[in-house]
Amino acid sequence: MRRALELAAKAEHRTSPNPMVGAVVLDKEGRVAGEGFHQRAGEAHAEPIALEAAGERARGGTLYVTLEPCPHQGRTPPCVSAVIAAGVARVVVALEDPDSKARGAGVAALRAAGIAVEVGVEAAAATRLNEFYVKHRTVGLPFVTAKFAMSLDGKIATAGGESRWISGDAARAEAHRMRRAHDAILVGVNTVLMDDPELTARGEAGARQPLRVVVDSTLKTPATAQVAGPNTLIATTSAASKKQASLLVEANADVQTLPAAGGGVDLAALLEALAARGVLSVLAEGGGEVLGDLFDRGLVDKVVAFIAPSVIGGRGAPVAVAGQGVEVLAKAARLVKVEVRLVGDDIMVSGYVQRHR
Repeated sequence: MRRALELAAKAEHRTSPNPMVGAVVLDKEGRVAGEGFHQRAGEAHAEPIALEAAGERARGGTLYVTLEPCPHQGRTPPCVSAVIAAGVARVVVALEDPDSKARGAGVAALRAAGIAVEVGVEAAAATRLNEFYVKHRTVGLPFVTAKFAMSLDGKIATAGGESRWISGDAARAEAHRMRRAHDAILVGVNTVLMDDPELTARGEAGARQPLRVVVDSTLKTPATAQVAGPNTLIATTSAASKKQASLLVEANADVQTLPAAGGGVDLAALLEALAARGVLSVLAEGGGEVLGDLFDRGLVDKVVAFIAPSVIGGRGAPVAVAGQGVEVLAKAARLVKVEVRLVGDDIMVSGYVQRHR
């Protein structure tokens, strides 16, 4: 199963909105006969690839797969049918598919065909591998990663607004890898006005480009901004200028009016709208007010912070996370499963937000 998980991870989220899946076939003597992984949405799934590679050696053997084989017709035929036709005697599944269209149905179909099925081997690793997909299918919202780069004293820019570059080359390369992995990048309009970012994923030829999402309650985004164009969603409210909305639409941006909350766009409503579009994951890159609102509302699942070995200072210098914050430390967002490593000269701290009972 660990080999199947390694194979699945090679897809690097290019399968979205599908999960990443790997499969390994052993023959009757327990030798590897075939293996494969789902490489991209719309292409062949892991099980048929591995079974085709194994050929007749699959008959009477064992299939290891990281996610329950799908029982339904999508852009590709049902994997359950391929597994049954291959004549394997046993199937070992890491994780039951959380999708309501498949949950337990694939396992039931295999057992009905006389195939022995074991579920739950390396389930924790399989869940983490597909944490974006699992969150979307179980909660109905995208998985939200809050990512920011800051100085040792928590500043994301100088008092005068200079922010390029707080982190080093290696940290920025890692940030682009994260962009390639997520379905959408989320920033506030102040970031657009200050930095005029492209919000694209670079560093890999032909990289999958995430949806660019700007939170802009009154539509201050200029139609000439680099982000104003195709593959961009600008989330606004009824307070927005209709004239500016027309200009942005002419620039081929998608302008969506959402409910307001706390004087700005209701970020929970925005996440629901993104989930309805098939967005499994959101990389929230700031600024401080957007990240603060996400934390205040308990909408962040994971944090990745790059800490540069510098001190900026300044009472007016912006901080990584603003918002209302908490009044007592007991209510602070705490991270679990924390990992710390050096990325160039910067320290990268990552972890999952602990949900309070």
